[in-house]
Amino acid sequence: MNAKTYKKLIAKQLNQDFKFAVEIVEFPIPKPAASEVLIKNKFAGVNGGFDTLLCRGDVPYVNLTPPFDLGVEVVGEVVAVGENVQDFQVSDAVVTTNRGGGYREYQVVNANLAFKVREVTPEVLTLMPTGVSALVALEQVGEMKSNEVVLVTAAAGGTGHIAVQLAKLAGNHVIGTCSSEAKANLLKEFGCDRIINYRTENLNQILKQEYPNGINLIFDCVGKQVFDTCVENLAVRGRLVVVGFISEYAKDVEQITQPRIYHQLFWKAASVRGFLMPHYKEYMPEARDRLLNLFYTGKLKVAVDPNHFQGIESIPAAVEYLLSGQNCGKVVVRL
Repeated sequence: MNAKTYKKLIAKQLNQDFKFAVEIVEFPIPKPAASEVLIKNKFAGVNGGFDTLLCRGDVPYVNLTPPFDLGVEVVGEVVAVGENVQDFQVSDAVVTTNRGGGYREYQVVNANLAFKVREVTPEVLTLMPTGVSALVALEQVGEMKSNEVVLVTAAAGGTGHIAVQLAKLAGNHVIGTCSSEAKANLLKEFGCDRIINYRTENLNQILKQEYPNGINLIFDCVGKQVFDTCVENLAVRGRLVVVGFISEYAKDVEQITQPRIYHQLFWKAASVRGFLMPHYKEYMPEARDRLLNLFYTGKLKVAVDPNHFQGIESIPAAVEYLLSGQNCGKVVVRL
């Protein structure tokens, strides 16, 4: 290892616009302590919504004062190990999902925070933690069953395309919403039963006409009018899981005036449930192992967006790209 320093992206200030909140800084490459490993990060997953909310100071469970580190999931290669580390060796491929460990070229972590994978590929970042979130949200919060109608919004995104496949594997009829023909084609590959391009079709009208009994389980990461439509089309005892609200991440929260939501939920005994992975940590290990097994045995496919983002400098552009809704699959930066 010839390099002496490395670059990372930090939030230098709180700002509504991600690109104005961040800057690139350079530090000496650290040496691992006795129980640590030094990892050369190779691919970082982009979570534009979380990144933006964090830089706005709008993540309630994380109270950070700038400057602070950014990025979460990353896959890389172990380049040095501490003297007490037994389970890792140099050249091992590993994934970490520590907040602040993603948008940097090197990181030192306690060995128990790294997870060994077969090889350094961007595909595994679609599974951890993105796919893990989809699985836990569907099963633990949404109480996913079989032979139900499941709706996934933003179905061709990093989380959505995994949710579609998991719902299909569980034996459900799956509806997926998207915004382009390219995304619709991707959803066809994943076995989506009904694909709704909301730019050319009316979501509310189609749901009412084609699914008059309502939707049993909804996995929503969009929010705003899409959320309102989802609530309106819940079935009796239907469950709507709020996984995100990307339509508002880069904007001010929309103020609305309308009848309270219980008027739509009560008569159907339906429910709206919020999901946030940190509140379901106990389910992560089993979900991670199961997803990797599905992936390695060919039962689960992953989509990495083909758009090329290279280096720490490209991260703001990658965040903006994701928030624009253009992506097909997981957005990844090559470090």
